[in-house]
Amino acid sequence: MRWTVVFFSLVLTSFASAQQERAPNVVFIMADDLGWAELGCYGQTKIRTPHVDRLAAEGMRFTQHYSGSPVCAPSRCVLLTGRHTGHAIVRDNWEAGGWGPDEPEGQLPLPTGTYTLGRMFQDVGHTTAVIGKWGLGGPGSTGEPNAQGFDHWFGYLCQRVAHNHYPTHLWRDGTRVELEGNAWGNHVGAVYSHDLMADDALEFVRARADTDEPFFLYLPFHIPHLALQVPDDSLEEYSGLWDDPAYEGDKGYLPHAQPRAAYAAMITRMDRDIGRLLDLLDERELTDDTLVMFTSDNGATFDIGGAHSEFFESGGPLRGRKGSVYEGGLRVPLVARWPGVIEAGRQSDLVSASWDVLPTLAELARVELPVEVDGISFAPTLRGEVSQREHAHLYWEFPAYGGQQAVRLGKWKGVRRGMRKGNDAIALYDLEADVGEQDDVSAEHPDVVTRIAAIMVGDRTPSKRFPLPILDETR
Repeated sequence: MRWTVVFFSLVLTSFASAQQERAPNVVFIMADDLGWAELGCYGQTKIRTPHVDRLAAEGMRFTQHYSGSPVCAPSRCVLLTGRHTGHAIVRDNWEAGGWGPDEPEGQLPLPTGTYTLGRMFQDVGHTTAVIGKWGLGGPGSTGEPNAQGFDHWFGYLCQRVAHNHYPTHLWRDGTRVELEGNAWGNHVGAVYSHDLMADDALEFVRARADTDEPFFLYLPFHIPHLALQVPDDSLEEYSGLWDDPAYEGDKGYLPHAQPRAAYAAMITRMDRDIGRLLDLLDERELTDDTLVMFTSDNGATFDIGGAHSEFFESGGPLRGRKGSVYEGGLRVPLVARWPGVIEAGRQSDLVSASWDVLPTLAELARVELPVEVDGISFAPTLRGEVSQREHAHLYWEFPAYGGQQAVRLGKWKGVRRGMRKGNDAIALYDLEADVGEQDDVSAEHPDVVTRIAAIMVGDRTPSKRFPLPILDETR
């Protein structure tokens, strides 16, 4: 019996070793404006997310992971390039046009030749796809996904168009796809865009399984970003559960008769489709060869457009929401599952950020990066090793919403806001004692403030397109 146990132990060890030696398939799922506490595995009690909770139970849950920015486009740029907002090409939302149906689409495009996660996986022979919301270049621009390392693309090129979940069109590999039955500005329509994108993701995985091709699938879903829109079969799951006063559309975005039910239903519908994807990986025997990660692009939206982040306690104890460099705007969920490599049911308190994802996946794919990045690989943490390097600090800048900077330095968090009004004062918070950032202790720790002030100057390069008030000359 002892020799039988030893034999099977050696088999399992060899299996895990073989997994770590080969580049995995990767499915990277990113929600849009999902708060740190809007998943069951992060303490949510009202919104059901059983499939993401399953990922956490079968893998690892990070408690101190941060997005690249408190808003959409720069956060996506940071993720794909491994450069934080002090060095990133995109540091704020920039629009090619306005809000009408015939306006030019898109945000600031990534330049030709940008090294992205897609390009990295193409270089190691993976077929690559991005399905969801892009936000890094409109039609015909240098930033289109097919020009930035992705073999397949389907979804919203433009963030403004993505404010309606029943759009008139989406884009597939450079071709505009008309959605019959949807009209500009409609509250409901014939085609719910998320469903099309979820189905396209499943088809992409099926095709790779049929041909036995390794793949990288980036899924930046646009749920639960406003407007509040969800098909009735999902709305029924939450209808009538709570007092739910109608939102009349008076604070931007489209109105909804049951805004709380709609918001919860949107998240649960996304979770349902994540479950369909996990089931497909099981069915095609790809689960053990596939790293699945889930996160959000920034914190939960503020209470506009019918959203009720206070009702859902979307940020948990964290202060601030989307657009803020307080913890509630930046700290986001991150779960990762890779059976046989990531031990099930683990929790990591490692301080990490989305600019760490590219070097992490590069290490797992055995890629020597040809460009400089700001991130540090957390692959050792995923593998349960003790050799994990840690950041000396994390840095963010955000020129909008009054002009903001933030630094995470060990347990300390420095926040500078109101820079457009000439404010250069830095508030200091001890996150170990005050994760809600309520007690400014800058007067008690001037030495720490001085160190953070130096980082706020030294950890960035000036940007003419996205100047930071006080520190950069404006155009």
